[in-house]
Amino acid sequence: MAKTRRRPYSEQRPQDLGGGVWSVPVPIPGNPLGYTLVYAVDSPRGPVLVDAGWNHPDAWEALSGGLAALGLDVAAVRGVVVTHFHPDHAGLAGQVKEASGAWIAMHEEDAALVRLMHRFAAEEHASFQSDMLRRAGADPGEVGEAMGTRPDPPALPDRELRDGDLVDLPGRKLRAVHTPGHTPGHICLHLEDADRLFTGDHVLPDITPHIGIYPYDRDDVDPLGDFLDSLNRVGELGLLDALPAHEWIFHDVAARAAEIRHHHEEKLIRLRTLMAERSRPLTIWEVAAMMTWNRPWDDLAPVLRSMAAGEAAAHLRTLETRGLIRRVPEVDPVRFQALDS
Repeated sequence: MAKTRRRPYSEQRPQDLGGGVWSVPVPIPGNPLGYTLVYAVDSPRGPVLVDAGWNHPDAWEALSGGLAALGLDVAAVRGVVVTHFHPDHAGLAGQVKEASGAWIAMHEEDAALVRLMHRFAAEEHASFQSDMLRRAGADPGEVGEAMGTRPDPPALPDRELRDGDLVDLPGRKLRAVHTPGHTPGHICLHLEDADRLFTGDHVLPDITPHIGIYPYDRDDVDPLGDFLDSLNRVGELGLLDALPAHEWIFHDVAARAAEIRHHHEEKLIRLRTLMAERSRPLTIWEVAAMMTWNRPWDDLAPVLRSMAAGEAAAHLRTLETRGLIRRVPEVDPVRFQALDS
């Protein structure tokens, strides 16, 4: 199998990966990830894409031109399977559908979120973000700067998938594997006739995907716990080659899934220890500030701090679910405190 290391987008090229599978790098404007790897899987009735890339003219040119360079016509695409609803994966699905008549499929839980996004006005989104940041304990002067802009919602799916469903791909066996965590409806796609797994953002070769909880103070979900369980499930699929949505193709997805799980378990232990050393309950913002990120907290831009707070909240929720910390009742901002071990 062809394999690449992470290089700038300018050095990326469409690739024939063999076995009727191709990859096309599609740029993500203004994002340090650089690009999404969109995959095409051949079938007698036309290729099916795994993800589609960000909705931007440069991205569309890269996707349609990259497919053409591989001898594929975007107008012949049969369908687009979206691993999850984020804009760097689902953004161009609607344009592919317009060009080819293709269907769009995603997991039913992400489909429900997309429908909600279409009903949610931009002003409501801003109010939601502002209140969420306030309840997390963000500095009032920082709330406005920490609010990100909402991208346009992706196209509504035509088909909804559940765990174990086979994608409509004649002559091949491409099965949806529900791997919640990064989003509630994230799926990996197991190409069973080739021992390959399209991992989306669930398992990446070098970085770990963002696992956040929104709003930060929800107490009815545990996305990090779901993610850790999903990593175990992927590991049980056996020895598979991983075709991720970012970075590079790699061998043995189970080994990498185990590494990522270990990373988060260590992070949970460190966080519980830090909280036990504090004499008072802490806000989500205070917890995020004392965690380790890829740069010091003081150097993080406000929008990145808001993402860090989402990830801190997910770790707090898992610790709460495990009975290692408690949520202080009836306080605003919400606060958490370590329990005696």
